[in-house]
Amino acid sequence: MRNILFRLIGILEIAGGFYGVAAMLHRLLPFGAHDSLIALIGLVLYGFVLAAGVQLMTGSEHGVRMSAWAQLLQLPLVAFPVFSYALHCGAFVNVFATLQAAPRLSIDWHFGSQGFVLAVAGPAVSRLGINLLALLSWLALRLR
Repeated sequence: MRNILFRLIGILEIAGGFYGVAAMLHRLLPFGAHDSLIALIGLVLYGFVLAAGVQLMTGSEHGVRMSAWAQLLQLPLVAFPVFSYALHCGAFVNVFATLQAAPRLSIDWHFGSQGFVLAVAGPAVSRLGINLLALLSWLALRLR
């Protein structure tokens, strides 16, 4: 069962990392000041997740540690008017609270995707949450 879970996590990391690297390269090509810096950070993050997935698929202990860090990078979802951060590779199941006059709990999910948000500005309605799939993957990696 452990090998099946690790392979599934590795496949999602490789697919999402490769998709993310391609998207960040596309974003990096029209070289501008601010957007290119964010794209370069995203390229490094997705490259790390891709390398972690490859290492995990080979069955190395180093790959398990790298994948655990890759999952921790995908864990938070922060969207405030002054700062936003979110990262997902391959799939996500986000459970988040919308912070406004009447706070509301919501869930959002998608399979076969990548996403990276790092901004000094954010949405008008703040959100705070976690990627439940990343949390479960991190726990699976910890229970070797």
